[in-house]
Amino acid sequence: MSEKGGFMSGLIETIKTIVYALLIAGVFRTVFFQPFWIPSGSMKDTLLIGDFLFVNKMAYGYSYASCPSIRLPQVGLDIDAEDICGWMKSDNSRIWGGAPERGDVVVFRHPVTGTDYIKRLIGLPGDKVQMKDGVLHINGDPVKIEAAGTFTEIFEPQGPEGRTPQCENGPVGAGGICEKSRYWETLPEGTRHAILNVTDRRSDNTPVFSVPEGHYFFMGDNRDNSTDSRFAQTAQGVGFVPYEDLIGRADRIMFSSAGRSMLYFWTWRSDRYFKAIE
Repeated sequence: MSEKGGFMSGLIETIKTIVYALLIAGVFRTVFFQPFWIPSGSMKDTLLIGDFLFVNKMAYGYSYASCPSIRLPQVGLDIDAEDICGWMKSDNSRIWGGAPERGDVVVFRHPVTGTDYIKRLIGLPGDKVQMKDGVLHINGDPVKIEAAGTFTEIFEPQGPEGRTPQCENGPVGAGGICEKSRYWETLPEGTRHAILNVTDRRSDNTPVFSVPEGHYFFMGDNRDNSTDSRFAQTAQGVGFVPYEDLIGRADRIMFSSAGRSMLYFWTWRSDRYFKAIE
C-alpha cells in the first residue's frame, strides 16, 4: 500500500471513530442521562450556581422533550428538541411513562420558550396550591416549616453570567457577607428540604392555583428569587408544566465549580462531589 493510500485509510478510520463516538454520545444523552449546569440561584441552597449534574431521563419515560437541544450561538447553531422529535409531540403523553413524585427536583422544558429549567415539583394534577404569608399551602393545609439557621455567601458575581446574590441583610458591599433566612419545609408525603427567604414579595401571597390534569406545578427553593409556576405562563413566567415537557429527575451533583467556568478545576467545591440531591 502506498504512503498516500495508508494516510487516506487512516483518515477514514479516524472519521468513522469520531462519527461512532458522536452517535453513541447522542444515544446516551437522549435515552439515559443529560448533563446540566446550574446557571442561576433559584434553587439555592439545594443547588448552587456552578453545580454540574446528570439528569435521569429514564425516571419518567420519554417524550419529544427527551431529545437533546443543540445550541451553539458562537457558530449560529440552534437545533431544538422539537426540531428533531417534534413528531412525538401531540397528546401530552410519554413512552414508558412514569409519574413524578412531589418533592422531586425536575428538569423540564419551559412551555413557551423551550429553555431547560430546573425546579422542585410542588403540585400534582388535581392539587390546589397557594402561598400565604410566605408559607406554602397544598389542598388547603399549610406545610410544616422549621427554622434552619442562616444561609451565607459572599456578595460577588457568581457563575458565567456574573449575577450577584440577593441578600436579606442588604444592601451588602462587594466582598461582604450576604445572608438569607433558611427553613426546613416538609411536604405532605414527607419530603424535607431547605428553602430560603429574602424579603416579603408579591409571590409570598398568591391566589389558589388549581393544577390541571396532565400538568404540574413547580417552585424554586430560593423562593424570593425564582421565576416558576406562581407566575403566569409567558416567555418569563412558567405556569403549569405539561407532562410531556418533563425531561428527567435530578438525583446527584457530580461536581461543583465556584468559578466562571466548569473548566476552572481549582474553583471546584470540595464538599459537593457526588452529593445527593434532596
